[in-house]
Amino acid sequence: MEDKKMTEKESLELITAMIQRTRERYVGDGNIMLMWGYLTVVVTALVWIALAATHNQACNWLWFLIPVIGGIATPIMAQSRQAKYGVKSYSDKLTDQIWTIVGYAALLATLCCLGFALIGGIGTWKMMLAFALIIVPMAEMAQGIVVKEQSLVIGGAIGLAAGIFTLCCIIGRVMLYAYWFMPMFIIAFICMMIIPGHIINHKARMQR
Repeated sequence: MEDKKMTEKESLELITAMIQRTRERYVGDGNIMLMWGYLTVVVTALVWIALAATHNQACNWLWFLIPVIGGIATPIMAQSRQAKYGVKSYSDKLTDQIWTIVGYAALLATLCCLGFALIGGIGTWKMMLAFALIIVPMAEMAQGIVVKEQSLVIGGAIGLAAGIFTLCCIIGRVMLYAYWFMPMFIIAFICMMIIPGHIINHKARMQR
C-alpha cells in the first residue's frame, strides 16, 4: 500500500499538536522549576548569612548543596512526571536535551573551577555565578519559545540581564560584595524560576 503523503495543512496541525502536548506536559507541572528556584534562593540566603556571621570563605562550599540536592530530586520528579504524561513527543525530547546540555555544561564548569583551585590555587568560582545567570536563563528562554510560554521567556530575559551585568563586573574586576550581589542573585532566580513556576501551575489548575 502506498504511504499517504501529508498535506501542508496536516503537517502544521501535527506540529501544533506536538507543541500543545509539550506545553501541557511542562505547563502542567512547574514543580521541578519551583524546586530549583526555591533551592537556589534558600542556599543563596544560607551562604549570605553564613558569610556575614563568620566571614569565613569556606562557607562558599555550601553552594554545592544546589547541584547535590537538585541532582537527586530532579530525576525522581521527572520520573513521576513521565509516568503521568506517558510517551514523549519530539518537542518533549528537545526541551529535555536543552536542559541536559545545561547540566553537562555546569558539571564541566565546576570541574574546571576545581582544577584551577586545586592545581593552580586560582579562584575562578565567580565564573559559576555568571554561568548560572547566563546559560540557565538562555536555556529557559529556549524552552519558553518551544512551549510558547511567555513567563519563561520574560523570566529568562531578566536573569540574562543580571548575568550580563555580573559578567561585566567580573571582567571589569568590580567586587561582587554580598550586600548587593546576593539580593540581585536571589531576585534573578525568583524572576527566572519561582514566578514562572507558579504561573505554570496556576495555568494548569485553570485548565482542569
